[in-house]
Amino acid sequence: MGIEVIVIGGAVVVALAVIIYGVISARTEKDILEERLGAYEEGKMQEVLQITEQQRKEDVERERERRQNMLRERLDNLMSDRGFAKGWKQQLARADIKLTVSEYAILHVVSMFAFFMLGYFVLFGQQIVMGIVAAFVGFFAPRIYVSRATETRLKKFENQLPDTLSLWVNALRSGYSVLQSMEAISRDAPEPTSTEFKRVVQEVQLGIDMESALNHLLNRVESDDLDLVLTAVNINREVGGNLAEILDVIGHTVRERIKLKGEISVLTAQGRITGYLISFLPIILALFLYGINPNYMGNLFENRACGWPLLGIGLAMIGIGMALIQKIVDIEV
Repeated sequence: MGIEVIVIGGAVVVALAVIIYGVISARTEKDILEERLGAYEEGKMQEVLQITEQQRKEDVERERERRQNMLRERLDNLMSDRGFAKGWKQQLARADIKLTVSEYAILHVVSMFAFFMLGYFVLFGQQIVMGIVAAFVGFFAPRIYVSRATETRLKKFENQLPDTLSLWVNALRSGYSVLQSMEAISRDAPEPTSTEFKRVVQEVQLGIDMESALNHLLNRVESDDLDLVLTAVNINREVGGNLAEILDVIGHTVRERIKLKGEISVLTAQGRITGYLISFLPIILALFLYGINPNYMGNLFENRACGWPLLGIGLAMIGIGMALIQKIVDIEV
């Protein structure tokens, strides 16, 4: 009897222990699961908050860009009706500078202000007249830069034109059409030739006729050699003929013209350097004397009755002399 009681009591104790362990284990697993779920939800919430913050920043940035674009479009629409806007567009296109007319106009204002501050506070000791002169120079600084960029790009294009024509002739003799030949040039030619012919191909693919696309190319690249080439292409499209032979002859002519231009440039180099020296030496000397002795040159800039007319006459004579020298050494080929 005593043994049975002990066995039953032991079984009850073991059963209670198993039940208690099961309850504790279940609660522990439940706590771990809840903890993991809580951590996941917290991480998910932080991720959602980060995404929301990022979207908010992107929305703010998009709104700012939209307002800037609206302002730029309004300025462009306001200036597009002006007569000078077309000229500016053509100049920027020839220089391949990615600026709108409004941005180019703003650049003039910023350049004027920057040159005025530089001349008034840094170079000429707060002389208002010299500050105005510096601002006047700053107004033309963007135009000078665009002009130099256009001239450099045109020179590179003309120097590449003989090789471009050779590539064009080889493509035509290989069985390519005119458009396919220009597409090959846009892939294989160096800059800026590749960019210009790529624009022609894209315009034709968008539905513009070949003649108009070639005229747009000639407007962007104002070259007599290119005009000769495009005229030959347009005539060949109307009357037919062997375009490869025609372009081969034109390429030889263009190559000889470039060689002759190089020889003339070497022969006239002394005259051009002399013109630059004579033109800029008085200006540099006046600035140097003003820097080392402002009182000596100050009367020339401050005296409106005598000094300013002398400055105007001097600058006008320097400009006339420079123009005459450039006219003499500029020999047409």
